[in-house]
Amino acid sequence: MAENKRDCYEVPGVARGASDDEIKKAYRQLAKKYHPDMNPGDKEAEAKFKEASEAYAILSDPDKKRQYDQFGHAAFEQGGGGAGGFEFNMGDMGDIFGDIFGDLFGGGGRRSQRANNGPMKGASVRTGIRITFEEAVFGTEKELELNLKDPCEKCHGTGAKAGSSPETCKKCNGSGQVAVTQQSLFGMVRRVQPCPDCSGSGKIIKDKCPDCYGSGYITKRKKIQVSVPAGIDDGQSIRIREKGEPGVNGGERGDLLVEVSVSRHPIFQRQDYDIYSTAPLPFTTAALGGDVRITTVDGDVLYTVKPGTQTDTKVRLRGKGVPSLRNKQVRGDHYVTLVVQVPTKLSHEQKELLKKLDDSFYGRDSEEDAQEGKESKKKGFFKK
Repeated sequence: MAENKRDCYEVPGVARGASDDEIKKAYRQLAKKYHPDMNPGDKEAEAKFKEASEAYAILSDPDKKRQYDQFGHAAFEQGGGGAGGFEFNMGDMGDIFGDIFGDLFGGGGRRSQRANNGPMKGASVRTGIRITFEEAVFGTEKELELNLKDPCEKCHGTGAKAGSSPETCKKCNGSGQVAVTQQSLFGMVRRVQPCPDCSGSGKIIKDKCPDCYGSGYITKRKKIQVSVPAGIDDGQSIRIREKGEPGVNGGERGDLLVEVSVSRHPIFQRQDYDIYSTAPLPFTTAALGGDVRITTVDGDVLYTVKPGTQTDTKVRLRGKGVPSLRNKQVRGDHYVTLVVQVPTKLSHEQKELLKKLDDSFYGRDSEEDAQEGKESKKKGFFKK
């Protein structure tokens, strides 16, 4: 009944004075959102899709829109003030519905009705390389060996035997595409798909080239130089333009995408452009202060620590990290955690010296504190 139906302009959310393009755009968004094939088993989405389609079937037709503007939904009910009943038919919406089905299923719409036999860029090729931590920091040059396609020299990429040439496909008349009509939930839908006879090329090769077997390409082993930029990180890729698959019908070659894997380092760890590591600190140097040797990606450096430096002290070496990919002159920092090293093997003389040092920290001068002094020695950090 008319009273149970929403206003046709309210469904897509457009004003009554909306243009045809605005109505079409609004409906297209709803149709893609609620299409049953995108929402399998969802009855609510199915109902909204049907409601939107019925509204568009009216608003996209000038006569039906005029009747609706005058009489509302009653114009399409038996005995209404308009042109009698209205039968909803998806065939009335072939143009826009073809667009939607093209998006959903990878088929045509008007955007896909272009012939596939025009110039097309070749496919990209993916491969990978492994480099060391230092190579990732400073950059390097690598050489890859890959199997890549080149146009066949004998047939010049046509795929046809010498003295012959490809013929125009009779099924699609050289367009590379054919129209297919399918039954959907809401009627017949027309969409465009690649021609099954010529695989979308628009050409049929009857006499195939014996060298490339009709493919038009020969696979060759090639060496490719790869410049790895300083600062690249694990998992990032390098794009080498026009080193991929050859183009179709005069199109440019695709690209080569090289994914970089960086090997783990025994000392360094990376986070963005900063490097992290630990460094041993002799316990005497920690107590007295002095220079400690720290290993960085640029080589060893001397860092002066203060007397009484504790284990797990953090040191920041500015500009000793990883270069920026955009500007290798700009580098991150190197953060070092100092770990105080306590000797595990001591000579008799060393032990005696440390006992004296222990007594100087924990010893007592008065006889009254003798017992307490003994207890203090037991708690000392060096024992007999």
